[in-house]
Amino acid sequence: MPSSTAPASRASTVHLPPGDWTCVLDALCARFVAVSRTQWLDRIARGRVLDAQGVAITPHTPYRTGLCIHYYREVLDEAPIPFIESVLHLDEHLLVADKPHFLPVTPAGGFVEQCLLHRLIRRGHADAVPLHRIDRLTAGLVLFSINPASRAAYQALFRERAIVKRYEALAAPLPGLAFPLRRCSRIAAGEPFFRMREVDGEANSETRIEVIGRSDDGWRYALHPVTGKKHQLRVQMAALGAPIRHDPWYPQLADKGVDDYERPLQLLAQRLAFVDPFSGQQRQFESRMRL
Repeated sequence: MPSSTAPASRASTVHLPPGDWTCVLDALCARFVAVSRTQWLDRIARGRVLDAQGVAITPHTPYRTGLCIHYYREVLDEAPIPFIESVLHLDEHLLVADKPHFLPVTPAGGFVEQCLLHRLIRRGHADAVPLHRIDRLTAGLVLFSINPASRAAYQALFRERAIVKRYEALAAPLPGLAFPLRRCSRIAAGEPFFRMREVDGEANSETRIEVIGRSDDGWRYALHPVTGKKHQLRVQMAALGAPIRHDPWYPQLADKGVDDYERPLQLLAQRLAFVDPFSGQQRQFESRMRL
């Protein structure tokens, strides 16, 4: 019988939908059509498909509607991302990581083992849970909870917008605008589904924008997002006429291809500041990365 010992990475969960399957394997094959039966059999043989109690299933485990199944996502021939994260701070509650460009925070698309979360788990931080996200193409600070008992208090800081965030970006000059500038706009889903866009209507996003450096080939901006809409900074800068340098999605979607490691998106999550909900002290973390 396959081992019930969980691998180092974190499992995904599915509750099996209604159907006339006789075994869990059949249900999984029907639910995830992009994963072949051979791949599911291989995962089951290696103990990477578990029931709600954490026991590895077999190819003959009976199907039941609503059955909770934990499985470990895999990508065949997943290429390593050749940039290393660093841990800037670690205490009994929080871990602060400095994420490189191109590395996703959590598994997404073709990235499973190559994500910041799984790298931290492999470093020994098994209880790490990201308190927020930044784009895969963006570098910089990501805050993780490592203590389930205090997690809700830190999650509340993000929900209540009590975290002060500062990003830096390199983009084209905007000499016709007065700075600092407050950009308020409505951001909604665009086309294709993974892109966002500004639309008419009541604003649901807000960013304060400053110019902190000028050179012949572009300006350096400090971006202070008040809200946290998906791709907010990238969408708003592109709408102003200064798309962030090397952005493959805004304002135009580039042809899909492999990542160009020589042209990282020039956007950095540079600073996080907040009042600690337990000590009451002001805390501030800064990235060591530079654009």
